[in-house]
Amino acid sequence: MKVPTIFETCRPREDVLRGAITESDFAADLAQVVAGRGSRAYSAPELFFANTHPTRGLRNLLAHVCRRLSGAGGEVSSIFRLDTTYGGGKTHGLIALVHAASGMDGVSDVGEFVDKDLLPRSRVRIAVFDGVNADPSNGRLMGSGIRAYTPWGEIAYSLAGNIGYDFVRNSDESHVSPGAETLRELFGGQPTLILLDELSIYLRKLKGLQQRGDQLVAFLSSLIQAVQSSSNAALVYTLAVGKDGQATDSYGRENQFIYDRMEELRKVSARTATLLNPTEEDETVLVLRRRLFESIDPSASGAVAGAYRDIWVANQGTLSEDATRAQTVEMFRSSYPLHPEVMQTLTGKIATLEKFQRVRGMLRLLARTIGLLWEEKPFDATAIHLHHIDPGHHAIHQEIVTRLGQQSFQPAISNDVASGTRPRKALAESIDLKHYSGKPPYTAYVARTILMHSLAFNEPLKGLFQKDMRYAIVGPHIELGFIDKACETFMADSAYLDDRPGSPLRFRTESNLHQVIQIEERNVEKGVLRSELDDRVSEIFSGETFDLNKYPAGPYDVPDEIGDGRPKLAVLSYDGVSLGDSDEKLPELIERIYMRRGAEGASLRILRNNLVFVVAAESRREGMREKMKRRLALREIVKPERITDLATHQQEKVRELEGQSEQEVAMAIQDCYRHVFYPSGVQIETGEVGLTHAVIEEEASSVNPGSGQQRIIQILRDQKKLRLSRDDPDSPDWVRDQTSLVTGQITTLALRDEFRRAPRLPILIGDDAFIRGIEDGVEQGKYIYKYEDLLYGPNDPKVQILIDQKAVVWTLSYAIEMKIWPRKTSEPPNGPGPEPGGGGGIWAETSATGAWTAIRY
Repeated sequence: MKVPTIFETCRPREDVLRGAITESDFAADLAQVVAGRGSRAYSAPELFFANTHPTRGLRNLLAHVCRRLSGAGGEVSSIFRLDTTYGGGKTHGLIALVHAASGMDGVSDVGEFVDKDLLPRSRVRIAVFDGVNADPSNGRLMGSGIRAYTPWGEIAYSLAGNIGYDFVRNSDESHVSPGAETLRELFGGQPTLILLDELSIYLRKLKGLQQRGDQLVAFLSSLIQAVQSSSNAALVYTLAVGKDGQATDSYGRENQFIYDRMEELRKVSARTATLLNPTEEDETVLVLRRRLFESIDPSASGAVAGAYRDIWVANQGTLSEDATRAQTVEMFRSSYPLHPEVMQTLTGKIATLEKFQRVRGMLRLLARTIGLLWEEKPFDATAIHLHHIDPGHHAIHQEIVTRLGQQSFQPAISNDVASGTRPRKALAESIDLKHYSGKPPYTAYVARTILMHSLAFNEPLKGLFQKDMRYAIVGPHIELGFIDKACETFMADSAYLDDRPGSPLRFRTESNLHQVIQIEERNVEKGVLRSELDDRVSEIFSGETFDLNKYPAGPYDVPDEIGDGRPKLAVLSYDGVSLGDSDEKLPELIERIYMRRGAEGASLRILRNNLVFVVAAESRREGMREKMKRRLALREIVKPERITDLATHQQEKVRELEGQSEQEVAMAIQDCYRHVFYPSGVQIETGEVGLTHAVIEEEASSVNPGSGQQRIIQILRDQKKLRLSRDDPDSPDWVRDQTSLVTGQITTLALRDEFRRAPRLPILIGDDAFIRGIEDGVEQGKYIYKYEDLLYGPNDPKVQILIDQKAVVWTLSYAIEMKIWPRKTSEPPNGPGPEPGGGGGIWAETSATGAWTAIRY
């Protein structure tokens, strides 16, 4: 079954889709709503409720307060305290109350939130105190030139204007709480709703918390008494404390102060507030879906969750325990299109950050992500995963780095995860370009997932393990094998992943050992790098088989002489000459060296079959340099005065890496020098240059690291071009036909030189195979050998073959024609030699026994 993408099943709200959500759309300002100003997302009732999910807490809040304001009475409490964490929907609930108390004009489905019959039918006096806007030192301008310094000053003006403020002017200016009766007079017998928000922020602004804080508590006590003694009044205040009565957010001290004083008040006067939480944990995702999406295909959640379940079940041994739980599938159905891991990470990890405002923060982060997703429409997006939160996108980057206060992760993000607008690609992006073109960006998905799991306040919460990461990323179009491979590659080169043994996958704000090495690599001087690399090239291509000629610049750098008898190996400078991996065109420098000799190159080279060229691959040069640079950096770090700066586990690792680096450099050099040009009768292109091109296969790079000549030997032997001393010689007939011996005679010195001159012949390493070839020719009745008075022919005992201008090799037929063979020391038997199978023969006397032997030819 084809699993639909989110683009087929979901429709984001228009402002989310267009990326038109502004900061004011996320920042609920209660005072602005009451004043009829501010963002329409909050001030327009129809839009506010369209974007709001009717949570259990919100429905209860509206029902209880509206019952109180409408005079329905009963046993309904008049005092309500909204308990939840910072950003958990408190202000949102208060705004809903303002709209409900005002009649919810324009709301299409009132019953979704509150029984329509409970809405107040007469005007409700509404007073709001918002600690964010309060100004206890300078006074907040209320209108008509009046400035209010305290909550009671602001509330008095809101309820009854100038007259109301005059009731409490002295109390406001002296910061002393008025009595309950004074406050009750402000209600005027009308339905009254009083909302107190962010009291903790107001307390933070006060100078002398204890004294003025006590006045706030006294005011709350008077206000509660005034509200409880009025049949149609209600008080709702917010307090960010947990279920255990402990305040833990950034205003924890102030919240705890209010909570403790109100608890004392409750015990003394039995004035108990009804506690409500506008948004419970299990409703958070419903709130998010309602605000972010205009529509979600109801049939899609079950189908998509089922498809993911099948993947989880099929791979349960390699995924986290969450994948095996039945409730995970149910959670997915409820949260779709949000992957369950998104909500678990946001609520369980990121929500622990001091600056994260729970629902509000999630809305901001997810709205940016959804806008980007619908802009790019990746084909693998069958759900919204953590890896779709792209820190390379400016708005998302700002949410993480600035709003969440995670500036310390900026180096890790830009170096490892996402480059944003920077020209240099981050590590994850570079790996994806190299390995996953045309596929989902697996490495970016890995890096983003690790980053989101690294954003937590408590150290034990940071990071995740391999099984958790697979579960978070895998989907109908995302393969586990690619996830693992991408993770492995990313871990090897990441500069900020935690490199401590046993640590989960998580980013650290300080660089790891890889980054230490990178920094040291940047300190390697170019001249030192070049010198060290050149020396290593010399070491690798030096040997006993070939005479190394390193970096020749012209014919004069490669002597046209026999020297010690070894053929010449010309290793061209990687900076001067290089070839593309599929390029077979003969470089001009090689042609000049091969064809010419001498200082001016004026003469023709004679010993052309005595010369082999090795050329660097253009695409491998930088890798070779990087390996040498890394080795030099490691060599510096392991010095006694440097290594003690590292942690113990890093010291062990860097020593291991330094030990491996020598071989890695050798392999990189051999991998780079993979183009071989050697003499051959088969020419590369029309013309006089008799050279053939061969490419050393990549799998040979790890063979004999540090011995470049061995690879040259192997490829030339594979091409039947090279004969080692231990190899069988070429057949006597072939040598005769391919050399000047075909004329009948040649000195052994001239014949050996011909092997160094003629490209059609093999390159001989040493003289053993050459000498054995002459011996085979004699023993097979093909050659006759003579040195001064010594004559060596068929059936003669072996003699020492010399390579000398006095030593001559004849073909047998030429020797007979010239009456050099057979020897003429006595008369042979009568008649010609025997003719088995036709052909002729002669009688020849062996020098050892004097006997005559029939020689066929």
